[in-house]
Formats: sequence, C-alpha cells, structure tokens
Amino acid sequence: MGVIHIKKQTHLKFRSQIGRRKPENIVNVENACPFCDRESLEGIIAEEDSILLLKNKYPVIENADQTVLVESDHCEGDLSTYSKDHLYRLVRFGINQWLSFEQSGRYQSVLFFKNHGPLSGGSMRHPHMQIIGLYDVDYQENIDIAQFEGIPIHIDTQVELNLSTKPRAGFIEFNVIISDLAATHRLADHLQNIVHYVRHHMSDSYNLFFYHCEGKIAVKIVPRYVMSPIYVGFSLVQVPDSIEERAEQVRKLYYSHLSQSLT
Repeated sequence: MGVIHIKKQTHLKFRSQIGRRKPENIVNVENACPFCDRESLEGIIAEEDSILLLKNKYPVIENADQTVLVESDHCEGDLSTYSKDHLYRLVRFGINQWLSFEQSGRYQSVLFFKNHGPLSGGSMRHPHMQIIGLYDVDYQENIDIAQFEGIPIHIDTQVELNLSTKPRAGFIEFNVIISDLAATHRLADHLQNIVHYVRHHMSDSYNLFFYHCEGKIAVKIVPRYVMSPIYVGFSLVQVPDSIEERAEQVRKLYYSHLSQSLT
C-alpha cells in the first residue's frame, strides 16, 4: 500500500443562512446599531471600561469560535481619533485576549483582525475587531516572513515600522513589528499614525491583521480598494514603483521630529 497523504484543510466554510441574518449597517446606515444598545448585549466574555469582548451572535464560519471586540461605546470612533489612554488600553486588551485564545491549546490557529469602511469586508459601522479561533485551519501555513519585510519608515530597539516590499495581496501594506509585549504602547502609537495617514491620504476603508510568528507580533495595515482582478484570478501580486516616495511621505508627516536611526 502506498503512502496516504492527508491534505490539510485550507478553506473556511461560510454559513450563508446565518450571514443573511446579520444586521448590516456599514452601508445601510439607517439600520440600528446593536453595539450601541449595550443593555441588550449578551455573551460578554471580558470587559474593561467601554471595551467589550462578546461571543459573535452571528457565527458565519463553521468549526470556529467567533468573538467580537467592541472598541468603545462611541459608534463614530476610530483608531485614528482615540485618546492615547483609550488607544493603549484597547490594543493591550485585544492582544492579551488574542494570545489567551492561542495559549488555550484549543485551536489550530487564532485570527485577530479589524475591518473598517465599506470596502473592508465588514458589515457593522461601530468600531470593532474580531478574534476567531479556528479548529481545523492553521493560517500560519499561508504566511511567508518575507511579507513583513519592507522599506524602513521608523525603527528603534522596540518596534519596526516599514512599507512592505513583498505585500501579501499587492500595492500598499504597512507592517508594524514588535518582539516584546512591553512595547505594546509603541505598537499602538504606530497603528494610530498609519491609520490616520491611510484615512487622510489613501482610503476610508482599511484592515488590520495581527500575526504571531517567529516570536514576534506583527500587524499589517492594509488600505482597501476594489481588489485587483490579476490577484483574484491569478494570485499575482503587484507592487507599485512609488513605494519609496510613499514611505518618505509618511516619514516626513509623522516621524520627522524623531532622531532614532532607520538602520
């Protein structure tokens, strides 16, 4: 008998019936926001001030534990406008909850991400993130460490911010990388700067994706537009020839007052 090769599962199954029931308001803004009605929220897992982690009421992915991290009680808030105190609390809370899911040993991998804006793939306007524990799929098998390399914008002993030269999906992707959880506040500062830049100079839609690999925490900030058909059809990633200029623009706008070396 020959060797039997067991193919690992690589696709997530989407529950269409549940998806149809989701109370979307990111486009249909007249629809009521369930996250604003705090008294009726159920399935609270953890909370800190106005930050809540809830069981997702509409678990559209099979074989997964889905949660929603409600960022604040302000429906129009955003990472780019939060006070530093709230920003630091939110990022620390989110990372701690995500790592707790990982350390439970229950999942093949745990997704932690944020959608913002009509082109981000999200359905709710209220600022939130998602933590999803996957029982059958390991996202890290699709990760190449080279996707976090890039043109330096700011680097010091605690954190690296760069503009990816080998983006996962193409065009512009910013990476923020830390090796020590003690640098979470620094990570949050860079996230706020780049989200502010994206919303004011690129697109009102963006995603954040958190990764835990090779002992580091990396976050990709991805401005969202209509997806390239070349990527959709052929998985060919495009990199613009203007990324050096883009990196320099961010450097001048947000980091020209800093004296740290970029090497």
